[in-house]
Amino acid sequence: MMSSTLVETVSINYEDFNDSFLTCGTCLCTYDGQDRTPKLLPCSHTVCRNCLERIIAAQTLDTGSFRCPICRENIHIPQGGVSAFPPSFIVNQLLDLMAQQRRDIIPKCSAHPTQELLFCETCDIVFCVQCVEGNHIGRGASEHTVIPFAIAIKRMSEILLYKAHLCIKNLNSAYEAVSEELRQLELSVDKTLDSINRSFQDVMAVVEKRRHDCLQWVRKTREEKKTILKEQLDLIQAEKEKVQLECDGLQYQVEVRNITKKISDLNEKLDTTSTLSEPRENSFMQYEYKHNDALREVAKAISNFGTLRVSTTFPALTTAESKKATAHLRTSVKIFTVDYHGVPRSSGGDPICVDMRTEKGESVDCKVKDNDDGSYEVLYLPTRPGKLKMSVTIFNRPIKDNPLVIDVSEHIEPIWRFGTRGAGEDNLNQPTRIAAGPEDAVYVLDTGNSRIKILGKDGSVLRHLGPSGVEHQSATGLSVTTNGEIAVINWRSKLVSILDPVEGSIIKQYSCPEFIDPIDIAVNSRNEVIVADSSAHKIFKFDQSGNLVLTFGSQGDKDGQFKDIHAICIGKNDEILVADHRIQIFSKDGKYSRKVVDSGEGSYGGITVDTGGNILATITEKAFKSENKGATKDKGSCGGRSYVHIFHSNGKLLYSIDSSTDRLKRPNGLAIISDFRVVVADLGNNCIKKYYYK
Repeated sequence: MMSSTLVETVSINYEDFNDSFLTCGTCLCTYDGQDRTPKLLPCSHTVCRNCLERIIAAQTLDTGSFRCPICRENIHIPQGGVSAFPPSFIVNQLLDLMAQQRRDIIPKCSAHPTQELLFCETCDIVFCVQCVEGNHIGRGASEHTVIPFAIAIKRMSEILLYKAHLCIKNLNSAYEAVSEELRQLELSVDKTLDSINRSFQDVMAVVEKRRHDCLQWVRKTREEKKTILKEQLDLIQAEKEKVQLECDGLQYQVEVRNITKKISDLNEKLDTTSTLSEPRENSFMQYEYKHNDALREVAKAISNFGTLRVSTTFPALTTAESKKATAHLRTSVKIFTVDYHGVPRSSGGDPICVDMRTEKGESVDCKVKDNDDGSYEVLYLPTRPGKLKMSVTIFNRPIKDNPLVIDVSEHIEPIWRFGTRGAGEDNLNQPTRIAAGPEDAVYVLDTGNSRIKILGKDGSVLRHLGPSGVEHQSATGLSVTTNGEIAVINWRSKLVSILDPVEGSIIKQYSCPEFIDPIDIAVNSRNEVIVADSSAHKIFKFDQSGNLVLTFGSQGDKDGQFKDIHAICIGKNDEILVADHRIQIFSKDGKYSRKVVDSGEGSYGGITVDTGGNILATITEKAFKSENKGATKDKGSCGGRSYVHIFHSNGKLLYSIDSSTDRLKRPNGLAIISDFRVVVADLGNNCIKKYYYK
């Protein structure tokens, strides 16, 4: 029988061992062979040489003894001082043992075997002090962070373990995500199979309904034919009974005349019965289904019935690109989908989920438009300036750089500008009014050049009209009739001119003796001309022939009165809108209806109404006084700041067009063209500008 030996093993941590046995209990420094030489005291405690010298030097009285810093026992100082204390052989042996163990862990310099290597964190190199002589990589050692290579190994091991832990954590998350996607795939398959079964049940229900209709069709046809044939049978039976009844009495008849008459009647009956022998309906009935292409069309429809939509979109590489966002203007964010390899997709159908919110967390309505080419547009309307945060997910997974932060500006900048001061083709001089023509053409009353400039929708100059009707640099009003003719008012000649839109020739002209300072003109749906006279404080209405049919208004600030009229326009139901420092609305018969707004200060220079009933008006505020000098301070180099106000039809101010880089200066007319664009005649800058206002 073999004997067994029980061996007890102890696992000691390297750092714990150093702290417990190889560290001075006073200064907590590791023992070495120099200043930190371990010294054994008579009380059996070990203290480093440096600590003993410090303790003895700190004594104020020369007693020849000191107290042990560990147990406080009184220790006599030997003849040779601190050096005479014996070394701690056990500690030294442990140091040698640990040094021998560390040789396998910490490499030494090949040129200097006793020299432990150091590590420079700044340069990321291992070096020997004796080899580099306190300097390395061409720079002074003071510029470097140097630590023992042992500590560096320990730190790197910790970093390695930390990174490995993060990798494992990420891989675990990835495994869970992929596993979840697999689970969702099975759920999607189940839902898809259910949908397929339900869809084909619908198809079978349609087929079954058609089968039932065909069977009913046969039954109904049978009943119709059967009814006709039965009616014929009943008629035959009735005739048969009549003949039988007549024949029953003939054998007793002796009167020849009566017999002859009966024979004659039976001859007629024979002719009638011959027609009854032919069935009035037939029994033919045959079902056909190959008489046309219906079967083929059904087969084709069934083969094309239903489709399986799949996607290779990889959300993590999908990007979103935001267009410039301005408060009150419709804008969009475009989403570009790609697959796992970064290849742009060419089809749509992805379940795009968008959540857009303001800085306060308020939800913003948005709509996703599928372009069916791998891209999508998120359409939204910001209602105020600030920042919006848009989160986009596909398959419940966020896209790249999610969420997207969108800066919404408060300034509506012009999208197009035409003209500078001058008389050339591309110049304008005092553009006072503007009107919209067919196909978004823009008619500009270039008063300073005594002409009408007509621009195409792309901004190109189509032609010039004039000077007929716009001579003497005094035309102040411009409008377009329903048949495309141009109506102009000239304050100097006081003439209303109707011009041909192509040749510019005068079709007709007329005036009114009450005109004093006619300032603007408008044409309603019946081509009636309305003229505003600022000095007369009146509105004049003329029929198509130029006959004055209506005047209304007087001087004052009351409802229905005017001060300095600046502009008029036609609204819904041919309402007449008149602007001075207010905007007042009158019926087509000149009766006061309501007041939209009273600015109090400043004046409206142009006014128009869009198809939705919104009122757009240009306004220039008054300049204000400087508090220091009392001088007039210019807020736009000509009067105050200028804007285009957008009002709801009920008179509520919705917002304003206020550019930050190309400000308006005395806007004096405006016209609306398609796609929520407004063109403004900027008199102070001798140009016209186009804006989106919605």
